[in-house]
Amino acid sequence: MSTAITAPKVEDLILSITEEIHVNARLEKTFEALLEQLGPGMVDGKGEDMRMKVEAWPGGRWYRDLGQGNGHHWAQVQAIKRPTLLEFFGPLMLSHPVANNVQYRLSADGTGTKIVFHHYAVGAVPEEVKSGMRGGWHKIGEGIKQRAEKKQ
Repeated sequence: MSTAITAPKVEDLILSITEEIHVNARLEKTFEALLEQLGPGMVDGKGEDMRMKVEAWPGGRWYRDLGQGNGHHWAQVQAIKRPTLLEFFGPLMLSHPVANNVQYRLSADGTGTKIVFHHYAVGAVPEEVKSGMRGGWHKIGEGIKQRAEKKQ
């Protein structure tokens, strides 16, 4: 019995998600809301607190703290430039051989803020995970927008 091994196509190993979010809030308030949403404001699909932490400095961790030394490492802060940039690299929520880069670029947009979000991944990410990530990032973006607009 012989088994044929086929290599994946390059396009199957790449994930690229980009979203533009327009927020009716000042740049500084939007950046604050971004940190809150990715940290203590992060909830799972059931609305449960994910107990996320963001150490908002270069090299800081983004992780899920389950207590008693347990949890999940999501990423490191690659760059932070308040209030215009927050960038991460790391495995995120994936248990797959993959490299991820996540960027939030903020800019003043009239009386509000424009956020350009980009998630780029290279590696073995199953298609069902890719589609779930698109929805999850969109939901996080909506949470940032709602938080920021409440702060005004």
